[in-house]
Amino acid sequence: MPTTQSLSLAQARRVALAAQGFLDPAHAVPTLRTFDRTLARTGVLQVDSVNVLQRAHYMPLYSRMGAYDVDLLRRAASGRNRRVVEYWAHVQAFMPVELWPAMRHRMDDYRSRRGKWFTVVEDDALEAALLAEIAERGASTARELDDGLPRTKDHWGWNWSRARRMLDYLFTTGDLAIAGRNSQFEIRYDLPERVLPAAVLDAPAMTAADAHVELVRRAARSHGVASAHCLADYYRIRIGEARVAIEELVAAGELERVEVQGWRRPAYLHREARLPRRVGARALLSPFDPVVWERDRAEALFDFFYRIEIYTPAARRVHGYYVLPFLLGERIVGRVDLKADRATSRLLVQSAWAEPHAPAETPAELAVELDRLAGWLGLAGVEVAPKGDLAPALKAERRRYA
Repeated sequence: MPTTQSLSLAQARRVALAAQGFLDPAHAVPTLRTFDRTLARTGVLQVDSVNVLQRAHYMPLYSRMGAYDVDLLRRAASGRNRRVVEYWAHVQAFMPVELWPAMRHRMDDYRSRRGKWFTVVEDDALEAALLAEIAERGASTARELDDGLPRTKDHWGWNWSRARRMLDYLFTTGDLAIAGRNSQFEIRYDLPERVLPAAVLDAPAMTAADAHVELVRRAARSHGVASAHCLADYYRIRIGEARVAIEELVAAGELERVEVQGWRRPAYLHREARLPRRVGARALLSPFDPVVWERDRAEALFDFFYRIEIYTPAARRVHGYYVLPFLLGERIVGRVDLKADRATSRLLVQSAWAEPHAPAETPAELAVELDRLAGWLGLAGVEVAPKGDLAPALKAERRRYA
């Protein structure tokens, strides 16, 4: 079937940013209603343990809502009226609780494979003991439950006890759920019936095919316009499964085939997508923000080549350790390596870099955004290091504030 319309790259960018919530009106004081609206745009909030600036799941909310009370997320993720729960949705992420039935096919797959990454050795006695202990004790961390079983160091990056591996397996299969995390960011596991609303647990599981359609539908709504690979990546569906779901949504009129200037792959436009005349965004984006987490999409949409360098040895890093893209208008115009130095109450700009197309107002706009971010983080000021081609102009702007 031929495409019915084509989009310029600028139009596609505006569609994508509108879908992600960058045109939503600001609320003077963000509330749970603001949170709900923002979550409906992003779909999920990726969770990551790095805390050099702020935990990853808080940042997309800030980028769209502005300075907000982070307790909003805690409230949304707890209590009888819980709105979100952690699961392996994109990767580890907060997702709306109503997605639980759509994830049951994934839980069944992890059960049949005995885990998501590595095989968890069958141990019925340990599994039963952990479930019984949690049933009696309530929400507990792996450390609290660990009975001193031997640990292994035969897998890079992991040093888990047998109990910890089993807990992760029981979480991925849905036999346990995440009730929350403690101050050390450790997961607190509990029985699903004490975490999730009864209506969610009692809802019938979707077939794998129906779940794929629902997840692609949500991905398309969050992307606005996307390739099949973009849609598959959002909830980590296999590309073949995503293509089948896409065709069903095209046939139903929910998606429309379109061409995007410069894209080699066919694209799909969600029927509710907005095409604004302009986008006046100004935001720092987490490395785990949906706008940039699929690096090929970020390059195709924004001509922005982006790689996170946390795991790159310091001497080989190009831009820095924890680098945030700077969105201005409808373009990503720069990037900054940021650190919240809580001991000195300073937001440290360890390097600052401009994109080739960055407009003249980039340093001034970035200076304002850095001040706003520092205020949200409760830091007293901003300190700019001399590294990066944008650093001198940014430092000069900072002197104007002094």
